[in-house]
Amino acid sequence: MKQHDPDPPPPPPGGILWDTAGDIRSLLALPAAFVLQVAHPAVGAGVDDHSVFRTDPWGRGTRSLTSVLLWVYGGEAAAEEGRRLRRVHRDISGTDPRGRRYHALTPAHYAWVHATGYPVSRRARRYFARPFTPEEDERFYAEWLMVGRILGIHDRDMPQTVGEFWPYYEQMLAREIGSNVVVAELTDAHRAIPAPPGPRSLRLLWPLLRPVLARTLRFLSIGLLPPEARAAIGLPWSPRQERRLRRWSVLVRWTVPHLPERLRYLPMARRARAATSLSAR
Repeated sequence: MKQHDPDPPPPPPGGILWDTAGDIRSLLALPAAFVLQVAHPAVGAGVDDHSVFRTDPWGRGTRSLTSVLLWVYGGEAAAEEGRRLRRVHRDISGTDPRGRRYHALTPAHYAWVHATGYPVSRRARRYFARPFTPEEDERFYAEWLMVGRILGIHDRDMPQTVGEFWPYYEQMLAREIGSNVVVAELTDAHRAIPAPPGPRSLRLLWPLLRPVLARTLRFLSIGLLPPEARAAIGLPWSPRQERRLRRWSVLVRWTVPHLPERLRYLPMARRARAATSLSAR
């Protein structure tokens, strides 16, 4: 009988990701990370052709967030979630806007989707929390590589150090990244967003709430992109908008750390941290 390799371990309790991935501030960076992912022509084409982000953004967002939390806090379930994602993406293929065939599990494409989380999270942290020290930055990236292994990304397909990451990233921005129809939709201030599941009162109010949400998503999607990524995609960002983001981030940076654990962390993260006594740290 063929012996299977052991499952790759998830990030360790007490590590950088256990402190940050389930913090509610991490939600603010997700729109920018998604925009940077789909700015790759193959990834954008896959989302355009196969995703339900237009018709079921709330369901898709919930599933994606649950998946991310499982990678970090899921224990033995982390590796199974990685296998499930590979099964889901097995049949996603087509032709990108440059006329090239793509497959969702092509190593370079699959690795880019994961890689984007590092520069966007790092950028968002400069606004909403204390920036990482160089040593913490190295630890964060090492743990991000651990998550990549759970997803089935081989070490040969991802830069293995922070020092190796930045030339790879700059090369991707120069050669691959740009605007496309999915980026345009995600950063449209008038984006058509279906009402979320909920009471009838929410659906009645949705015509008033939707424009506010669409503008907020655009603001976060563009503002929390690293400037070099924003320039590569061709997204506008003014000094006035930057000042507004900085003022708004002060409130987040000084409020969230003082919240009780039950309000600061998402439920899966809170349960995992409580089980390992990290909530008392």
